[in-house]
Amino acid sequence: MKITRTAIPDVLIIEPSVFSDERGWFMESFNEERFSAELKSLGLPVPRAFVQDNHSSSKRGVLRGLHYQVGPHAQGKLVRVVNGSAFDVAVDIRKSSPTFLRWVGVELNSSNKKMLWIPEGFAHGFLALEEDTHFLYKTTDYYDKESERSILWSDESIGIMWPELGEFVISQKDLDAPLANNL
Repeated sequence: MKITRTAIPDVLIIEPSVFSDERGWFMESFNEERFSAELKSLGLPVPRAFVQDNHSSSKRGVLRGLHYQVGPHAQGKLVRVVNGSAFDVAVDIRKSSPTFLRWVGVELNSSNKKMLWIPEGFAHGFLALEEDTHFLYKTTDYYDKESERSILWSDESIGIMWPELGEFVISQKDLDAPLANNL
C-alpha cells in the first residue's frame, strides 16, 4: 500500500498493491492493522473502527454532496470507486484548522483503484464522470439523520473546481444546502 498526503495533510490518497496475472488481478482493499500503522507513521490519529459500508450507483453527471455529520455521529470515510469514475472532493470544515474551507479533489476510478481517506471534520462530495459509477465507502459512525448536514456544492467561498461535464444532476436537497458561512 502506498499512501500520499494531499494538500490538506490529514486527507490521504491510498493506492493498494495490485497483483495481476493472466487470470486478472487481486488486491487487499482494506487491512485495519496496516491502515492504522500507516496513519501512526505519518503522525496522524487512528480513527474509530469502521462500522458501516455504503454503496451508491450514479449516472454520468450526478453530483452528490457536500455532506457531513456533526458530533456525536461525525464520520470518517474511506472511499473508492469499483466501477466507472468519480471526481471526489473533501472540504476541511474544522474551524480551528489552518486549512479551514480548503478542498482537495482526486479522481477515483476502477482502473487506478485509488482510495481517499477523509477524517472526521470534513465535508465530502463527488461527481460521477462515467455512466454506472459505483462508489463504496466505509464510515466510522452510523448514518444519523439528526446529525446530517450539508454545504452547497457550488459555494464560492470554497471554490471547488468541478470537472466540466455540461449539466449536473443534483438532488433538490443538495441544491438547497446552505453556504459554508453557516458552519
